[in-house]
Parts: sequence; structure tokens; C-alpha cells
Amino acid sequence: MQVEIKLFATLRPYLKKVPDDGFLTVSKDTSIDQVITMLELPEDEIKLVFVNGRHAPRDHILKNGDRLGLFPPVGGG
Repeated sequence: MQVEIKLFATLRPYLKKVPDDGFLTVSKDTSIDQVITMLELPEDEIKLVFVNGRHAPRDHILKNGDRLGLFPPVGGG
């Protein structure tokens, strides 16, 4: 099955590990944590996780066609 991967801010350079224009093929019952591991993302830099625009826990099981968005901590002043 395929999921769309969106990486933001400092995580964006890791998109080069996602072939096929931001779409990643994963097996059924793949969790968000497993995708993070597959893409070798720095786990401590991921603070917000969204699936299809809604907050999701990292143990969430993805479904075909899901859009996964990962955000680092955001600061400002």
C-alpha cells in the first residue's frame, strides 16, 4: 500500500529517502514509528505527527492512501 509522506522544516531534507515523489510503499499494518525508522529520521526531532490532517499517536497503523505529516519542534519569538 502507499502513503504520502510530508516532512516539514528541518525534517525536509530527509524527503530524498522517499522515492516516487513523496509516496512510500509500505506493508499492511505499518505504524508511524516503523515509517520513522525506515526513513532513518531523527526520532527526537519529531514533535508533531498528523495523519490526514489530524493529530495521531506514533503507534497509529497507517492505511492505504493516508497522508503522514511530520513536524519538528517549532520555535519563534
